Amino acid sequence: MKSGIHPEYRKVLFIDSATGDEWMTRSTLSSNETREIDGEEVQVVKLEISSYSHPFWTGKMRELDSDGKIDRFRRRYAKKK
Repeated sequence: MKSGIHPEYRKVLFIDSATGDEWMTRSTLSSNETREIDGEEVQVVKLEISSYSHPFWTGKMRELDSDGKIDRFRRRYAKKK
């Protein structure tokens, strides 16, 4: 392998913002937020949706609206009915 062309592969803690589930794995993703786990400093990556909260995997329909886009859509098109 060539040196200097591959991204750094490190332990990362992923957090699902919708459910609060956390899991640690290895990834090339990076973040400014860190947390100490078992005496080791790991980077934290927050996800809006994952297999823990996605309707396809959970079998439950629910809305994840962190930016208010669904409410704006409903207000805009509710008038046209």
